[in-house]
Amino acid sequence: MNTSHKEKVECFPSINTGFNSVFKPGKLSIGLVVPIENYSTSPVPTMETHVERVRLAEELGFSAVWLRDVPFNVPSFGDAGQIFDPFVYLGLLAGSTSKIALGVASLILPLRHPAHVAKAATSVDLLSGGRLILGVASGDRPEEYPAMNASYPDRGKLFRESYEYIRKITAPYPKFESAFGTVSGEIDLLPKPQGTQLPLLITGSSQQPPNWLANNGDGWITYPRTLAQQKDFIKQLRVSRDEYLSNKPIMEPLYIDIMDDPNYPPQQLHLGYRLGINQLGKYLRSRETIGINHIALNLRFNSRNVEETLQEIATMILPEFNG
Repeated sequence: MNTSHKEKVECFPSINTGFNSVFKPGKLSIGLVVPIENYSTSPVPTMETHVERVRLAEELGFSAVWLRDVPFNVPSFGDAGQIFDPFVYLGLLAGSTSKIALGVASLILPLRHPAHVAKAATSVDLLSGGRLILGVASGDRPEEYPAMNASYPDRGKLFRESYEYIRKITAPYPKFESAFGTVSGEIDLLPKPQGTQLPLLITGSSQQPPNWLANNGDGWITYPRTLAQQKDFIKQLRVSRDEYLSNKPIMEPLYIDIMDDPNYPPQQLHLGYRLGINQLGKYLRSRETIGINHIALNLRFNSRNVEETLQEIATMILPEFNG
Protein backbone atom coordinates (compact mmCIF):
# COMPACT_ATOMS: atom_id res chain seq x y z
CA MET A 1 0.00 0.00 0.00
CA ASN A 2 1.54 3.28 -1.07
CA THR A 3 0.32 6.04 1.18
CA SER A 4 1.98 9.43 1.38
CA HIS A 5 3.49 10.65 4.63
CA LYS A 6 0.98 13.51 4.77
CA GLU A 7 -1.95 11.10 4.55
CA LYS A 8 -0.97 8.89 7.46
CA VAL A 9 -3.43 8.64 10.34
CA GLU A 10 -2.09 10.32 13.48
CA CYS A 11 -3.07 7.72 16.04
CA PHE A 12 -1.54 4.97 18.14
CA PRO A 13 -3.05 1.50 18.42
CA SER A 14 -5.13 0.78 21.50
CA ILE A 15 -3.30 -2.03 23.33
CA ASN A 16 -3.86 -1.91 27.09
CA THR A 17 -4.60 0.57 29.87
CA GLY A 18 -0.97 1.47 30.55
CA PHE A 19 0.04 1.93 26.92
CA ASN A 20 -3.08 3.95 26.11
CA SER A 21 -2.64 6.29 29.08
CA VAL A 22 1.08 6.96 28.62
CA PHE A 23 1.28 7.37 24.84
CA LYS A 24 -0.81 9.95 23.01
CA PRO A 25 -0.01 11.34 19.53
CA GLY A 26 1.50 14.80 19.56
CA LYS A 27 1.78 14.85 23.35
CA LEU A 28 4.49 14.15 25.91
CA SER A 29 3.94 12.42 29.24
CA ILE A 30 6.38 12.20 32.15
CA GLY A 31 7.39 9.12 34.13
CA LEU A 32 10.16 8.05 36.51
CA VAL A 33 12.87 5.41 36.53
CA VAL A 34 12.97 3.15 39.60
CA PRO A 35 14.65 3.28 42.07
CA ILE A 36 13.56 6.83 42.79
CA GLU A 37 16.63 7.80 44.78
CA ASN A 38 20.11 9.29 44.57
CA TYR A 39 22.81 6.61 44.44
CA SER A 40 25.46 8.49 42.50
CA THR A 41 28.33 7.32 44.72
CA SER A 42 27.54 3.61 44.51
CA PRO A 43 26.30 1.22 41.82
CA VAL A 44 23.89 -0.30 44.35
CA PRO A 45 20.88 1.71 45.58
CA THR A 46 19.63 1.51 49.15
CA MET A 47 16.02 0.84 48.06
CA GLU A 48 14.86 2.68 51.17
CA THR A 49 11.20 3.77 51.05
CA HIS A 50 11.09 2.50 47.46
CA VAL A 51 7.44 1.47 47.44
CA GLU A 52 6.40 4.65 49.25
CA ARG A 53 8.08 6.73 46.55
CA VAL A 54 6.33 4.84 43.76
CA ARG A 55 3.04 5.47 45.54
CA LEU A 56 3.97 9.15 45.87
CA ALA A 57 4.76 9.27 42.15
CA GLU A 58 1.30 7.89 41.42
CA GLU A 59 -0.33 10.37 43.80
CA LEU A 60 1.53 13.30 42.23
CA GLY A 61 0.42 12.37 38.73
CA PHE A 62 3.47 10.82 37.06
CA SER A 63 2.21 8.59 34.27
CA ALA A 64 4.57 5.62 34.62
CA VAL A 65 7.43 4.07 36.57
CA TRP A 66 10.13 2.11 34.75
CA LEU A 67 12.19 -0.82 36.01
CA ARG A 68 15.33 -2.29 34.43
CA ASP A 69 16.57 -5.81 33.83
CA VAL A 70 20.03 -6.11 35.43
CA PRO A 71 20.71 -9.80 36.16
CA PHE A 72 24.23 -9.24 37.56
CA ASN A 73 25.99 -6.33 39.22
CA VAL A 74 28.71 -5.76 36.61
CA PRO A 75 31.38 -3.36 38.03
CA SER A 76 32.30 -1.97 34.59
CA PHE A 77 28.62 -1.11 34.00
CA GLY A 78 28.35 0.66 37.32
CA ASP A 79 24.62 0.38 37.97
CA ALA A 80 22.71 -2.48 39.60
CA GLY A 81 19.30 -0.98 38.83
CA GLN A 82 16.53 -1.66 41.31
CA ILE A 83 18.27 -4.92 42.41
CA PHE A 84 15.04 -6.94 42.45
CA ASP A 85 14.04 -9.10 39.49
CA PRO A 86 11.75 -6.93 37.35
CA PHE A 87 8.83 -9.36 37.21
CA VAL A 88 8.89 -10.10 40.94
CA TYR A 89 9.07 -6.37 41.64
CA LEU A 90 6.30 -5.62 39.15
CA GLY A 91 4.07 -8.00 41.08
CA LEU A 92 4.71 -6.05 44.27
CA LEU A 93 4.10 -2.71 42.56
CA ALA A 94 0.96 -3.97 40.85
CA GLY A 95 -0.49 -4.74 44.28
CA SER A 96 0.79 -1.48 45.81
CA THR A 97 -0.60 0.93 43.19
CA SER A 98 -3.82 1.32 41.24
CA LYS A 99 -3.37 3.49 38.14
CA ILE A 100 0.25 4.32 37.32
CA ALA A 101 1.64 2.43 34.31
CA LEU A 102 4.29 -0.18 35.11
CA GLY A 103 7.10 -0.36 32.57
CA VAL A 104 10.34 -2.24 32.01
CA ALA A 105 13.09 -0.44 30.11
CA SER A 106 14.27 -2.91 29.12
CA LEU A 107 14.11 -6.68 29.44
CA ILE A 108 17.16 -8.49 27.97
CA LEU A 109 15.48 -11.06 25.73
CA PRO A 110 18.52 -13.21 24.81
CA LEU A 111 19.07 -14.05 28.49
CA ARG A 112 15.57 -15.43 29.15
CA HIS A 113 13.43 -18.08 27.51
CA PRO A 114 10.61 -16.26 25.68
CA ALA A 115 7.94 -18.59 27.08
CA HIS A 116 8.92 -17.51 30.60
CA VAL A 117 8.94 -13.86 29.49
CA ALA A 118 5.47 -14.17 27.96
CA LYS A 119 4.07 -16.02 31.00
CA ALA A 120 5.47 -13.49 33.48
CA ALA A 121 4.53 -10.46 31.39
CA THR A 122 0.93 -11.50 30.75
CA SER A 123 0.59 -12.35 34.45
CA VAL A 124 1.69 -8.84 35.44
CA ASP A 125 -0.53 -7.36 32.75
CA LEU A 126 -3.61 -9.13 34.13
CA LEU A 127 -2.78 -8.62 37.81
CA SER A 128 -2.21 -4.88 37.29
CA GLY A 129 -5.36 -4.29 35.28
CA GLY A 130 -3.52 -3.92 31.99
CA ARG A 131 -0.89 -1.46 33.18
CA LEU A 132 2.23 -3.26 31.86
CA ILE A 133 4.47 -1.75 29.15
CA LEU A 134 7.37 -4.05 28.26
CA GLY A 135 10.52 -2.63 26.74
CA VAL A 136 12.79 -5.27 25.19
CA ALA A 137 16.49 -5.15 24.24
CA SER A 138 19.38 -7.31 23.04
CA GLY A 139 21.61 -6.35 25.97
CA ASP A 140 24.79 -4.31 26.35
CA ARG A 141 26.76 -6.08 29.12
CA PRO A 142 29.01 -8.78 27.58
CA GLU A 143 29.99 -10.13 31.02
CA GLU A 144 26.49 -11.52 31.65
CA TYR A 145 26.34 -13.79 28.60
CA PRO A 146 28.95 -16.44 29.60
CA ALA A 147 27.23 -16.72 33.01
CA MET A 148 24.08 -17.86 31.20
CA ASN A 149 25.83 -19.83 28.45
CA ALA A 150 24.52 -17.38 25.84
CA SER A 151 26.40 -15.98 22.86
CA TYR A 152 26.99 -12.24 23.00
CA PRO A 153 27.87 -12.00 19.28
CA ASP A 154 24.59 -13.78 18.45
CA ARG A 155 22.43 -11.57 20.65
CA GLY A 156 20.81 -9.82 17.69
CA LYS A 157 19.60 -13.11 16.22
CA LEU A 158 18.49 -14.36 19.65
CA PHE A 159 16.62 -11.12 20.29
CA ARG A 160 14.72 -11.32 17.00
CA GLU A 161 13.78 -14.99 17.49
CA SER A 162 12.67 -14.33 21.07
CA TYR A 163 10.57 -11.34 20.01
CA GLU A 164 8.84 -13.40 17.32
CA TYR A 165 8.23 -16.27 19.77
CA ILE A 166 6.57 -13.91 22.29
CA ARG A 167 4.34 -12.46 19.59
CA LYS A 168 3.17 -15.92 18.50
CA ILE A 169 2.89 -17.66 21.87
CA THR A 170 0.20 -15.30 23.21
CA ALA A 171 -2.25 -16.38 20.49
CA PRO A 172 -4.69 -19.19 21.41
CA TYR A 173 -3.16 -22.65 20.91
CA PRO A 174 -0.37 -21.44 18.63
CA LYS A 175 1.55 -23.69 16.27
CA PHE A 176 5.06 -22.75 15.14
CA GLU A 177 8.70 -23.79 15.14
CA SER A 178 11.46 -21.67 16.63
CA ALA A 179 15.06 -21.92 17.77
CA PHE A 180 13.57 -21.72 21.27
CA GLY A 181 11.29 -24.72 20.71
CA THR A 182 8.42 -26.25 18.79
CA VAL A 183 4.85 -25.41 19.81
CA SER A 184 2.46 -28.06 18.55
CA GLY A 185 -0.88 -26.25 18.58
CA GLU A 186 -2.11 -28.69 21.25
CA ILE A 187 -0.96 -26.63 24.26
CA ASP A 188 -1.76 -23.09 25.27
CA LEU A 189 0.14 -20.51 27.31
CA LEU A 190 -1.98 -18.77 29.94
CA PRO A 191 -2.90 -16.13 30.88
CA LYS A 192 -3.51 -14.04 27.79
CA PRO A 193 -2.82 -10.27 27.72
CA GLN A 194 -5.62 -7.99 28.86
CA GLY A 195 -5.71 -6.10 25.58
CA THR A 196 -4.99 -7.06 22.00
CA GLN A 197 -1.38 -8.09 22.73
CA LEU A 198 1.56 -7.38 25.02
CA PRO A 199 2.85 -3.86 24.35
CA LEU A 200 6.50 -4.31 23.30
CA LEU A 201 8.84 -1.33 22.93
CA ILE A 202 12.16 -1.95 21.18
CA THR A 203 15.21 -0.35 22.74
CA GLY A 204 17.81 1.28 20.53
CA SER A 205 18.59 -0.84 17.48
CA SER A 206 18.75 -4.13 19.44
CA GLN A 207 21.19 -5.26 16.73
CA GLN A 208 18.45 -5.08 14.07
CA PRO A 209 18.42 -3.40 10.63
CA PRO A 210 16.43 -0.15 10.21
CA ASN A 211 13.57 -1.71 8.23
CA TRP A 212 13.01 -4.40 10.86
CA LEU A 213 12.96 -1.76 13.60
CA ALA A 214 10.54 0.43 11.69
CA ASN A 215 8.05 -2.38 11.12
CA ASN A 216 8.20 -4.27 14.42
CA GLY A 217 7.35 -3.40 17.98
CA ASP A 218 4.61 -1.17 19.34
CA GLY A 219 7.01 1.70 19.95
CA TRP A 220 10.64 2.55 20.50
CA ILE A 221 12.93 3.51 23.37
CA THR A 222 15.83 5.73 22.36
CA TYR A 223 18.66 7.29 24.33
CA PRO A 224 18.99 11.10 24.58
CA ARG A 225 20.62 12.87 21.65
CA THR A 226 20.92 16.47 20.55
CA LEU A 227 17.64 17.89 19.32
CA ALA A 228 18.72 17.73 15.66
CA GLN A 229 20.00 14.15 15.96
CA GLN A 230 16.86 13.00 17.76
CA LYS A 231 14.67 14.64 15.15
CA ASP A 232 16.53 12.85 12.34
CA PHE A 233 16.32 9.52 14.19
CA ILE A 234 12.56 9.83 14.64
CA LYS A 235 12.08 10.78 11.01
CA GLN A 236 14.05 7.72 9.90
CA LEU A 237 11.95 5.40 12.03
CA ARG A 238 8.59 6.77 10.95
CA VAL A 239 9.29 7.44 7.28
CA SER A 240 10.87 4.02 6.64
CA ARG A 241 7.74 2.12 7.59
CA ASP A 242 6.13 0.10 4.80
CA GLU A 243 2.73 1.65 5.51
CA TYR A 244 1.59 4.85 7.19
CA LEU A 245 -1.61 3.58 8.76
CA SER A 246 -0.43 4.61 12.20
CA ASN A 247 2.55 6.00 14.03
CA LYS A 248 4.25 4.39 16.99
CA PRO A 249 5.22 6.18 20.19
CA ILE A 250 8.80 6.96 21.15
CA MET A 251 10.10 7.32 24.70
CA GLU A 252 13.40 8.62 26.05
CA PRO A 253 15.01 8.07 29.47
CA LEU A 254 16.75 11.13 30.93
CA TYR A 255 19.04 11.52 33.95
CA ILE A 256 18.48 14.82 35.73
CA ASP A 257 19.90 16.81 38.62
CA ILE A 258 17.50 19.66 39.43
CA MET A 259 19.28 22.70 40.86
CA ASP A 260 17.87 25.32 43.25
CA ASP A 261 18.12 28.04 40.61
CA PRO A 262 15.08 27.47 38.33
CA ASN A 263 16.97 28.97 35.38
CA TYR A 264 20.25 27.10 35.92
CA PRO A 265 21.56 26.42 32.37
CA PRO A 266 21.88 22.78 31.28
CA GLN A 267 25.20 21.07 32.00
CA GLN A 268 25.66 17.61 30.55
CA LEU A 269 25.52 14.53 32.77
CA HIS A 270 25.67 10.87 31.83
CA LEU A 271 22.67 10.56 29.48
CA GLY A 272 21.13 13.71 30.84
CA TYR A 273 21.59 17.16 32.37
CA ARG A 274 22.10 19.16 35.54
CA LEU A 275 19.67 22.06 35.14
CA GLY A 276 16.99 24.24 36.66
CA ILE A 277 13.31 23.34 36.65
CA ASN A 278 12.49 25.99 34.01
CA GLN A 279 15.23 24.62 31.78
CA LEU A 280 13.82 21.12 32.24
CA GLY A 281 10.45 22.39 31.04
CA LYS A 282 12.12 23.93 28.01
CA TYR A 283 13.90 20.65 27.25
CA LEU A 284 10.68 18.66 27.53
CA ARG A 285 8.78 21.04 25.27
CA SER A 286 11.50 20.75 22.63
CA ARG A 287 11.20 16.96 22.69
CA GLU A 288 7.42 17.08 22.48
CA THR A 289 7.75 19.27 19.40
CA ILE A 290 9.83 16.69 17.49
CA GLY A 291 7.61 13.72 18.38
CA ILE A 292 8.86 12.22 21.66
CA ASN A 293 5.81 10.89 23.49
CA HIS A 294 7.21 9.99 26.92
CA ILE A 295 10.28 10.85 28.98
CA ALA A 296 11.27 8.76 31.99
CA LEU A 297 13.22 10.90 34.46
CA ASN A 298 16.02 9.24 36.42
CA LEU A 299 17.01 10.84 39.74
CA ARG A 300 20.15 8.77 40.34
CA PHE A 301 22.38 11.88 40.14
CA ASN A 302 19.89 14.29 41.68
CA SER A 303 21.57 16.12 44.58
CA ARG A 304 18.43 17.56 46.20
CA ASN A 305 15.92 15.86 48.47
CA VAL A 306 13.97 13.31 46.41
CA GLU A 307 10.52 14.11 47.76
CA GLU A 308 11.07 17.86 47.32
CA THR A 309 12.25 17.28 43.74
CA LEU A 310 9.20 15.16 42.94
CA GLN A 311 6.90 17.80 44.40
CA GLU A 312 8.59 20.55 42.35
CA ILE A 313 8.30 18.55 39.12
CA ALA A 314 4.68 17.77 39.93
CA THR A 315 3.93 21.46 40.52
CA MET A 316 5.98 23.06 37.78
CA ILE A 317 6.05 20.42 35.01
CA LEU A 318 3.28 17.84 35.21
CA PRO A 319 0.27 20.15 34.72
CA GLU A 320 1.56 21.02 31.25
CA PHE A 321 2.34 17.48 30.15
CA ASN A 322 0.41 14.93 32.25
CA GLY A 323 -2.59 17.15 32.91
